[in-house]
Amino acid sequence: MTERFFFEDLSAGQTASPARTMTEAAILSYSLVSMDTDPRHLDAEAAKQTYSGGHIAHGMLSSGLISAVPSTKPPGPSMLCIRRSPRFASPANNGQTVRATMEVTLNANKKRGTSGAIRTVGNELPIEGEAYVQVPSRG
Repeated sequence: MTERFFFEDLSAGQTASPARTMTEAAILSYSLVSMDTDPRHLDAEAAKQTYSGGHIAHGMLSSGLISAVPSTKPPGPSMLCIRRSPRFASPANNGQTVRATMEVTLNANKKRGTSGAIRTVGNELPIEGEAYVQVPSRG
């Protein structure tokens, strides 16, 4: 069970940094759920003809790490995601590991937090953006 956090438990600057390797199984599963069957994701030969030169993960699959952090780390499973704003700079290829680093900033008037998400693949930044969450208060 994931620990539940309240607004009062948070402090600006808290960070979490999960990572996920983009595997063929994850890409196929995401394709089935999203109905995005673009050959760049599913056909390695077709993907070789693209600018990335290889089999790429769906951008939103990589972006899913934005949800993983506030759902499992501070502020925890009681948060309400209000808005996400991923910006895609480059794809993550099959087999690459994507790491999200989230840092908490706080808005005490609205009991909201902002988690800045920066995803890295090696030294590249394929996705960056923010997640805005509302967190329950004890008071």
